[in-house]
Amino acid sequence: MVESTATNPTLLADQVASLLVQPLEAASVVLSSGPRVFDTAGELRIPKLVSGSTPGFVAEGAEIPDSHDVTFDEIKLMPTERKSIKSILKYTNELVRQSVIGIDAVLKARLVKDVSDVLDQALLTGAGTTNSIKGITKQTGVTTGEIDVTDADSLLDAIAALNALEVTPNRWFISGADFAALRKLKESSTSARYLLEPDPTKQSGTTIFGIPATITNKLPAGTAILADMSTVAIARDTSPSVTVLNERYAEFDQVGLRVTTRYDLGLLHPKAVSVLSAPTP
Repeated sequence: MVESTATNPTLLADQVASLLVQPLEAASVVLSSGPRVFDTAGELRIPKLVSGSTPGFVAEGAEIPDSHDVTFDEIKLMPTERKSIKSILKYTNELVRQSVIGIDAVLKARLVKDVSDVLDQALLTGAGTTNSIKGITKQTGVTTGEIDVTDADSLLDAIAALNALEVTPNRWFISGADFAALRKLKESSTSARYLLEPDPTKQSGTTIFGIPATITNKLPAGTAILADMSTVAIARDTSPSVTVLNERYAEFDQVGLRVTTRYDLGLLHPKAVSVLSAPTP
C-alpha cells in the first residue's frame, strides 16, 4: 500500500525533520548559537567533573602521590514529566499545493516561527516551574554581573570576569532596546564617532567587542547573557511529531497540523555563563 496522509496521518521522521527540526535549528536564536545538542529518547544524565587531582613535581624514583580524588556530578535533562511544546495550525485546502505534506512555504515558516518563539522564550527565561524548561537566566551557579547601557565598560567587565575564570565567551544575547542604547554611545560628548561602530572590512554580523551578538526581544531590557555556548547543553527529544488532522475540521474544508516537540536545557559549567542585570537605581 502506498503511504499517504489518509492511511498514515503522522508524518515520517524524515518529513518531520525537513518540516520542523532542521528549520527550527536555523530559526531559533538559541539553537543557532552553538550549544551542545543531545538527541535523546528518554531521560539524559550528563556527567561533569567537579574537582580533580592536582599534579605536582616528583623527583626521579620518588613515589607519585595517589591520594587525590576525582569528584563527579551530573546534570539530568528531559525527565519523563518534562512538558512538551504543542500546537495546532489550521489551514484551508485551497492553500494546499500538491498534497497535505507539500505544505505552502508560508505555512511552514509560520509553524517554525510559532514553535521557535515559545522555545526561545523558555530556553532563555523559562522559570522551570511545573515541569517546564528552566532557562539560562534562571539557572543556578552562573556568573553574575551588570549591564549598564550608558557605560560600555560594563560589557568589558563582564568579559573580564569570565576571562578570569579562564573562560572564553563566544556569544552575547541582548535585547533590542539595550543594543540600540549601546549603539548610540559615542566616544565623548564632543565626538560624533560611535563606540560600537561596525568595521566594514570585517566579516558581516553583529558583534560587541569582537564577540558575536544575538539581538533578541525574548530577553527583557536590562538583562543580557554572555556565555561560552559549548557549555550550554540542550536535550532534544528524538521523537517530535507532526500529525495531519484530516477530519477534525472537515466541515470548514480545513486541515490541521498538530505539532508536539520537547526540549530541555542545562549548564555543563555554570560559571562559564554570565547573566547580566541592569544596576539598581
